[in-house]
Amino acid sequence: MKKSSKAAIVACSNAQPQANREKLNKLKAVLSDIGLNPVFGDCIYEKESVFAGTGKERAESLMRFYRDPEIEAVFDISGGDIANEILPYLDYSVIARSNAVFWGYSDLTTVINAIYAMTGKQSVLFQVRNLISRDAQKQKADFTASVFEEKPDLFSFRYEMIQKDSMQGVVAGGNIRCLLKLAGTRYWPDMNGKILLLESLGGLVPQMTAYLNQLKQIGVFEQVNGILLGTFTKMEEEKAVPSMTELVRRCAGERLPIARTEEIGHGINAKAIVIGREMNFTKFS
Repeated sequence: MKKSSKAAIVACSNAQPQANREKLNKLKAVLSDIGLNPVFGDCIYEKESVFAGTGKERAESLMRFYRDPEIEAVFDISGGDIANEILPYLDYSVIARSNAVFWGYSDLTTVINAIYAMTGKQSVLFQVRNLISRDAQKQKADFTASVFEEKPDLFSFRYEMIQKDSMQGVVAGGNIRCLLKLAGTRYWPDMNGKILLLESLGGLVPQMTAYLNQLKQIGVFEQVNGILLGTFTKMEEEKAVPSMTELVRRCAGERLPIARTEEIGHGINAKAIVIGREMNFTKFS
């Protein structure tokens, strides 16, 4: 993106509480200060329960930005549970032709992977509200270096191979709970040859065991080239046993390469990763 580029702000999942207006005004100011021209959609704040509009209305709010040739990025500032409600109402042919890149995380895993499955278009797993978090200074520095100067700062993260020595493939996935909402739908990405990214905010051993076994039972671990584990916030806070690494090894077996990073997930210091981009992971000596 160039300085002064228009960037959309949307909320495809749970609506923002009215109490968050001050925070979002701060985000708007930060984006303006670093050189973007932020434009807010009309389905941001709570209107009824968790809804900023119906699924169709939220989808149309997003599509208006995809139809605007001046929009270069779409930043979703929401999360929660209801993003998949918009999927049938999106015009994927318009999205495919657009130059705009979608950014979001958590429940927006559904939108990001649906866009990839339906169009082959890349999106970014990242929460732009990190720019006003406690780690804002570092986040802004990385964001501006990558967005305006095409440097790797925001997208460069440390990892370790914890099973096998290397893996290569196009990255798909994201939040494990939200990704599985797409299972059995036309929005599920083709997992053949992919690197499966998994991370989570909530959930402990019972939930993760259920999610991993669903992935196993629909054949994902037989299709992918490897697994990249991000952070599992609740599991790590509770020092859950077995650990997520152990649960994945038990479920996916010893054949698949597995890497782990502490820099992809729900942390305020999280880096970004492009869903739909090919990546190589190699064990460091």
